[in-house]
Amino acid sequence: MIPSRRGLVLGAGATVLSSPALSRQRPEDLVLSGRLIQGGFVMGRTWPRAMIFVNGEALTTASARGVFIIGFDRDAAPYVQLEARFRNRRAHRTLSIVSGAFPSSRINGLPPSTVEPTDPALLERIQQEIALKTEGFASRADADDFRAGFIWPLDRYRVTSRWGSQRILNGTPARPHYGIDLAAPAGSPIRAPADGLVTFARPGMHFEGGLTLIDHGQGLITAYLHQSRIDVLPTQRIRRGDVIGAVGMTGRATGPHLCWRMKWRDRNCDPSLMVAQSATETGYPYA
Repeated sequence: MIPSRRGLVLGAGATVLSSPALSRQRPEDLVLSGRLIQGGFVMGRTWPRAMIFVNGEALTTASARGVFIIGFDRDAAPYVQLEARFRNRRAHRTLSIVSGAFPSSRINGLPPSTVEPTDPALLERIQQEIALKTEGFASRADADDFRAGFIWPLDRYRVTSRWGSQRILNGTPARPHYGIDLAAPAGSPIRAPADGLVTFARPGMHFEGGLTLIDHGQGLITAYLHQSRIDVLPTQRIRRGDVIGAVGMTGRATGPHLCWRMKWRDRNCDPSLMVAQSATETGYPYA
């Protein structure tokens, strides 16, 4: 049965394909929840500190609670092999990933320097900022702050650009948009959607304007762009609901809004899919 294009919420063992050779594994050894769609994610509960393999590659380690997360990029393959290993124990699932629907969007009236910059000094500055952002995104906090799910970072907003859309900027095709744009009045408070560690906080970035990055554990990092004010500092621990800054239109923006982004390691994910999702407790014997 092929899942609907919307994707789905995954319950314990409900939407995975099992290998007959591994059919003797206990269902409670690998309990999953999440959204099996391009840009989505899976949270899991397994043995504490188990190694988590994705398509045969060791990518993360379950927390002391046995909780882990993996993300699916915009171009994720139709099937993903997921395996947990702890000592001589193994638990395996084959996940079927639904294709996303990514429309095109056009934005005109942007300054040329924010679309196709040519000035050597500006290009050098952009490269320096890329290095700073790369360091912030490289954080791998030993935590599972994502486990309770996320809230929206704004109290009131209007979605003006959905995640994954193909961007055409000033008539020029650009990279897909790896954020969801939330329009709101300038100065509106931005709240942390989940607990985490601030890994980057800097105003005046060329493209992003005021930018904050938060590590929610295991390389799951959210980004907050175009802020008019930043209220946190790098290395600061924050709690869900804390104000981290204010909506603005700094950087490459034509109006006040928050561009909300998420990465799991090097994979771009849709942060809106994390709202109200949490690691299931069903059948988990180790908590």
